[in-house]
Amino acid sequence: MLATGAAAGVAIERMTVGRGMRKKARLALDSAGPYGSLRGTPGRAYADDGTELYYEVDDADPDAEASPARRRRLFGRREPAPVTVVFSHGYCLNQDSWHFQRAALRGVVRTVYWDQRSHGRSARGAAQTESGEPVTIEQLGRDLKAVIDAAAPEGPLVLVGHSMGGMTMMALADQYPELIRDRCVGIALVGTSSGRLGEVNFGLPMAGVNAVRRVLPGVLKALGQRAELVERGRQATADLFAGIIKRYSFASRDVDPAVARFAERMIEGTPIDVVAEFYPAFNEHDKAEALAHLAGRPVLVLAGVDDLVTPSEHSEEIAGLLPDAELVLVPDAGHLVMLEHPEQVTDRLADLLARVGAVPAAATVGGYGSSTAEPG
Repeated sequence: MLATGAAAGVAIERMTVGRGMRKKARLALDSAGPYGSLRGTPGRAYADDGTELYYEVDDADPDAEASPARRRRLFGRREPAPVTVVFSHGYCLNQDSWHFQRAALRGVVRTVYWDQRSHGRSARGAAQTESGEPVTIEQLGRDLKAVIDAAAPEGPLVLVGHSMGGMTMMALADQYPELIRDRCVGIALVGTSSGRLGEVNFGLPMAGVNAVRRVLPGVLKALGQRAELVERGRQATADLFAGIIKRYSFASRDVDPAVARFAERMIEGTPIDVVAEFYPAFNEHDKAEALAHLAGRPVLVLAGVDDLVTPSEHSEEIAGLLPDAELVLVPDAGHLVMLEHPEQVTDRLADLLARVGAVPAAATVGGYGSSTAEPG
């Protein structure tokens, strides 16, 4: 959407391969890839404007999804503590973006995955569709509170958020500091930012960035008003969008094509009018002061070194405001670091869960799929 120069290069590259062949390849990847196939016990929460928010729960049950042997391999011999881990996804994604982490933690600790308003299986934002109110990060924080009230009304919490999901957690802390104080025992902020997103250059020359910033809000608004026509255009230019999505999602050259296609499907599945509704909220996002509510608790701050969407410098700034936080910068990783390098993300998350008593011992997580293409 933003990488004009990259888009031109991708377009030239795609001209060398037949469109029909590429379409068949996408269909094959869609049918063969297991990513996003994990499901839990469904539930629904309701936001303060009536929006229905969809979530799923994976309970910690050694007789259900995970065998005792697998639980011992992951986290040691003792049973996990009664902690609920709540995962919040990013912009234009859905709860399935946590596929690898979900596969590793399934049956080991109680987890909740939810779709943000207007994303995934959640309903379109009622305030946006009925009264035209803009989406705000503050509203997303209240949405997360509604999900917690419905899915985890009691007991300690670990909050995990990627990109917009991390911003949602900051808004929750800002509006409900008592919830953080009384119940939150751990936080993981993945590829996110506490503000100054209007300064991100997305890897473009400054002249191009300034031009994009001037026109993009108006362009998105106009496109959102002609959503049906735009969606047909997106389908017609799928190859172009695939190249752009890959550039802004991953940094590695050898990402499994099925993983890349999985990310592409999630982003493609976000209607253009939703893209337009949410975009202005990021320029207004400023929650640096809200981070003070997270101080004194175990915090993991993790980012891909080559993230072009929320640059790793933003994670370094968050860690600077939380001096006791663990800062992890993953080399050769882009914005979707939890899909690109799932083992590293899950290992660090497992360490955090062990530190807060959710599990008794952490171990290297493996054997739950790979984001790296097989050689040859």
